[in-house]
Amino acid sequence: MKIAIGSDHGGYDYKEELKAYLVNKGYEVIDCGTYSTESCNYAKFAIDTATKVSNNEANFGIIICTSGEGVCIAANKVKGIRCGIGYNDDVARLLREHNDANMITFGAHYQTMFEVIKRVELFLNTKFAGERHCARVNYIKDYEK
Repeated sequence: MKIAIGSDHGGYDYKEELKAYLVNKGYEVIDCGTYSTESCNYAKFAIDTATKVSNNEANFGIIICTSGEGVCIAANKVKGIRCGIGYNDDVARLLREHNDANMITFGAHYQTMFEVIKRVELFLNTKFAGERHCARVNYIKDYEK
């Protein structure tokens, strides 16, 4: 499985730690930047990461910034992306189970690295439930067209 990962300067340290964790677990990771803690434009890295998922270069995407909000907004502007903030365990699971999300974001200032790793595992290991949720997800996909 391929995972695109990105961050801004506020999420850089978490991105680097999460990237190493994922590689160690056997995932192929595409690092979409940023590559330092120097101040940068979060939208660029969120859109670059989301584009990898939208173009099927990656199965899923993960983006980390200070709050998780800005990168989530930017990622959702890319056609085909369904992204949410994994602010607790239930939401990280439900993003996949109910919304068939293909991306998740985190706020490094509001979550520990332990929580981020736990929620990434929940996100990546949860399957879309389908059934009644298909109509809702398809409604979003149809609108996007």
